[in-house]
Amino acid sequence: MTAHTSPGLYGRPEVVGERAFTVQDIDDHACRSRYLRHLTGMLSRPVTAAPAAPIPRVIVQFWDDSAHIPADVHECVTSWTVLEHQGFRREVYDDDSARSLIGSLFGDVHTAAFDSCLHPAMRSDYFRLCYLARNGGFYVDADDFYQGTDWTPLFRDSRLRLQALCYDTATDTMVDPRQAMVSDGHGGTFIHYVNNNPIIAPAGHPVVVAALDASTAALLAHAGGPLDIQSLTGPGNLTVALARHALHQERSGQPVDVEILLAWDAVAVSRWPLSYRSDERNWRLWSQQQ
Repeated sequence: MTAHTSPGLYGRPEVVGERAFTVQDIDDHACRSRYLRHLTGMLSRPVTAAPAAPIPRVIVQFWDDSAHIPADVHECVTSWTVLEHQGFRREVYDDDSARSLIGSLFGDVHTAAFDSCLHPAMRSDYFRLCYLARNGGFYVDADDFYQGTDWTPLFRDSRLRLQALCYDTATDTMVDPRQAMVSDGHGGTFIHYVNNNPIIAPAGHPVVVAALDASTAALLAHAGGPLDIQSLTGPGNLTVALARHALHQERSGQPVDVEILLAWDAVAVSRWPLSYRSDERNWRLWSQQQ
């Protein structure tokens, strides 16, 4: 098959191996990973022209019980207060305030989807999509500690900004995405995807809206049993939405209005260990007894 040659943002075709990437490939984990590697290489480069409409300078965070934020998490949350002196507003939501906002923004259907999120991590995942789809802004997880670095490159234009991630199935470890871009290709053990933290987005960005729509439908259709948080509300869901949007844009010869961040750790680090990570407040340790 002849490789498709739509210019995308940098004039490179969207190819998987020696053939064009197809919509059907998005549902294949290995093909989607290869396409995400292509996107990461393409969308992590500087651009000379990009949409200029401003992204709201509001920092949005979530902890399910705002009256009982652990001290070590509170330290992370408040590390961002320094930006209040640089033109940012901070909004910290919990289960009750997030549910109320979702109801006011969307109504009963989305409120029901939020209520079906059985773990706080899921509610956090779903809430951020709801908030950003309507309002735009800068969502960051409550366990990310701000490093005090220059934030202005993150707001230099109105592209959606997402963090690159890479996981090595052979070693069961995360890989620095910068290193993965130069070392991948030896054995096909790397999985390339994007995180749902941070999300820096203008209101109504197609990737965020599509991720919200997909998550809402999947949550309401879930028939019981174990929940795959990654694919229902988390990074897997957002990665699929990004891949679909980028493929459509490339095939249409339109810019992919996204920047993939390779060095988010220069801006913020996820503190480890934190007290909540050792119990079922950590979704990875959740027993899912329903």
